[in-house]
Amino acid sequence: MTRNMGQLDRILRGLLGIALLAWAVLGTQSLHWIGWIGIVPLVTAAVGMCPLYKLIGINTCGART
Repeated sequence: MTRNMGQLDRILRGLLGIALLAWAVLGTQSLHWIGWIGIVPLVTAAVGMCPLYKLIGINTCGART
């Protein structure tokens, strides 16, 4: 698997994933189950590769030397 996500992208996805999972666990509204979608950004941030980015040809890693 080739990484296609830069550091800032990974940090933002990780924070978003944590926030969504916190909402899923701590939320009391009827739609708090949507927060479990936070697993996706957490996994992509941990791995450093986004399948959607690969599909549409985006690479946020920057130039490689």
